[in-house]
Amino acid sequence: MSSLLAIDNPLREGLHSELVAEPCVVVIFGATGDLTHRKLLPALYDLAADQRLPTGSSLVGFARRPWTDESFRNGAVEAIGKYARQTLRPEFAAGFAQGIRYVEASFDDPSGYQKLKEVCEELDRERGSRGNRLYYLATAPTAYATIIQQLGAAGLVDGSARGDGNPAGGWTRIVIEKPFGHDLGSALALNEMVGTVFDEDQVYRIDHYLGKETVQNILAFRFGNGIFESLWNREQIDHVQITVAESLGVEGRGPYYEESGALRDMVANHML
Repeated sequence: MSSLLAIDNPLREGLHSELVAEPCVVVIFGATGDLTHRKLLPALYDLAADQRLPTGSSLVGFARRPWTDESFRNGAVEAIGKYARQTLRPEFAAGFAQGIRYVEASFDDPSGYQKLKEVCEELDRERGSRGNRLYYLATAPTAYATIIQQLGAAGLVDGSARGDGNPAGGWTRIVIEKPFGHDLGSALALNEMVGTVFDEDQVYRIDHYLGKETVQNILAFRFGNGIFESLWNREQIDHVQITVAESLGVEGRGPYYEESGALRDMVANHML
């Protein structure tokens, strides 16, 4: 009887399987704000609809407004229907909303972080998120230091920066929104403080606009096309005009702009 010899498929050489991320609990500080409803919640829903958000992942909103789990879920579904790229599918949105919780507390209240810890551990048991945490600071910049210090004090970081490990065996990441400090000195001071709680490989400093693929592709578009590479330089360009034609006003973001300033919020990233 003849036997068959199985050999590797040569056409798969150089191909890589897509990694599947582990489920986690995403905690958004400033969950009732404009950034959360216009950008973060729709983005998470789009990931879930594209089957790129791991099954069992959950979302916890942390903010000062006296909301409940139900009111936060309803607000999330409304924001998704208005701003998400994917069409809102009621049956899918209902399943997505099952993993949403809300913690009402001020950023400097230690009891709020203990409540957050309880909610996250409950979600670990119910949804299998294995102690994995992703913290997103969608707040005014002055709240960054307070939140980070409170996370460390409450035992909500896996502790590798202090060498004490994570008994749950999960990983921890933190995403810090721009602006990161208001000058070099304040940025260095914030970096030093972050390093007392988190390891550097746990920290992501992000600008939600500069992170867009369309913006990042500008350089690749220029240097990857000979016709543009030779034209887009100081010898050929007389001047550049930038128009920010937005219909959106300040709305409820007055306190944020009073603190960070519209110039720092817009010019250093969105416009340039």
